[in-house]
Formats: sequence, structure tokens, C-alpha cells
Amino acid sequence: MLLLGTSGPFGKFIDLPVPLTIGLRAALAFLLLFIYCKWRGISFQLRRRDVFPILLSGFLMCIHWLSYFKALQLSNVAIGMLSLFTYPVITAFLEPFFLKTKFQAVHLLLAVLVLFGIYFLAPNFSFDNGHTIAIGFGVFSAFCYAVRNLILKAKVDRYNGSVLMTYQLVIITVLLFPVYFMYDLVEVKYQWQGLVGLIVITTALGHTMFINTFKHFSITTVSILSCIQPVYGIIIGALFLSEIPTWTTVLGGTMILISVIIESIRSYR
Repeated sequence: MLLLGTSGPFGKFIDLPVPLTIGLRAALAFLLLFIYCKWRGISFQLRRRDVFPILLSGFLMCIHWLSYFKALQLSNVAIGMLSLFTYPVITAFLEPFFLKTKFQAVHLLLAVLVLFGIYFLAPNFSFDNGHTIAIGFGVFSAFCYAVRNLILKAKVDRYNGSVLMTYQLVIITVLLFPVYFMYDLVEVKYQWQGLVGLIVITTALGHTMFINTFKHFSITTVSILSCIQPVYGIIIGALFLSEIPTWTTVLGGTMILISVIIESIRSYR
């Protein structure tokens, strides 16, 4: 969660068109993970019936990243990350339909607590300066992310998390290949620090570790536990981007932490 929490600050820090940022992120992270899997001798073989779900998850991951980074560009780290973190609520409602699990009322209560936390955590829910559009992009990104996670939950016991992430990165790279001919690549050399951080820390390490947690928890549990990410992201944004949180941010973060602690105790038991 700490590694994934860097996505917001990196996304805000990198000053490139969103499709170009995501295209470069996917392509270079793919190379890193491909080399790692080959070094570890991990097989890339897929069963035929798993090909389409993995292709679909890669497409959803691409839309999720594009929408999320657009939300970050239109607002700030707090609003971008917080609008994305409506996805635990979406997941709680979708999981029984996707995975045939029993709906648990406690997850709904925790999701409501998270929503209240998100409401207070945002430094300013002003709809000026593109914030309304940013929140819309963030919530749409959350829906794509929730569906993608539910699809992968059914596959993670059969395949290594690095393999699943590698396939998704290939799909994103192919989908966004045309962007290299649409934008000026000269600016990329001035943004290399942020891109390296986003590719290595957030993508290659963070997302691979995140997928591997699906083996041990329900998707709803993972979603609620991951609500610590905006707290990390806002702290990092305050330290490195001078986006100082208000007292309402502290209050919202506390509410989210409470929900994370409750779900952690329940998962442990």
C-alpha cells in the first residue's frame, strides 16, 4: 500500500500528456517484469479459457490508469486519489455477483465509514477549476479498477502475480502504442526521474505485490485495507509537492485508518 500510495504524487509530478505517461509506464515496466520472470524461470503459459479474462483485465487496467491520471492532472493529489477510493464501495457490491460470495453487512458499514472519511479527507470539494470533472474521472477509474480486481481474483491462485501484471502491461503497451506518434517525445527526457519512480516503485513493485495479496484475502478486504493509500499519498504530496493537508484531511484520514484497523483484525481472525 505504501508503494502504491506513490502513484498520486508521481502522477501529479510528471508533466506529460496522460496517454504518453501511461504508455511509457506500461512499456518500461513490462520490460522489467519480463526480465524478472525469465530470471526466476516463471512460465508465461496460459490456459485457453483464461486468455479473454486476462485480456479484459488489461483493457480495464488501461482505462483505469488513463482516467486516474487525468483526474490527478485536473485537480490535486488528494482529490485524485480520494475519488479513486470509492472503489471499495463498488467492490463490496460487485463481489457477490462476480465471485458468488456471501454479501457481508459489515463490509457495507466499513465502506460507508470510508466514504465519510473520503468526504472529510478531501481538502476542498470545490467544483471549480475542473474538480467536478476530476471526481467524475476518478469514480469511473474506480469502477474499472474494481472490475479488474474481481476478474484477477479468480485467476491469481493459478498464475504468479508477476505474470498477470506482465500480460496486463503488454496489453496496455499495445493499446497505447499510437501515442508515440501523436506527442512530442522531447519532453520525456526532462521527466525521467518521475517516470523511473512511477515505473519501478509504483508499477513493477507495488502492483505486483498488490496482485499477490489476492491469494490471501477477499477482494473486498483488499479494497478496504488499501484505503490507507490516500493517506500515504497525501503525506508524500505534502512532503515533496508542498500540498499541505487541512484539519479535515487529518479527520478523514483517521476515519479511514479506523476502517483499515477493523478490517485487519477481522481478516486476521
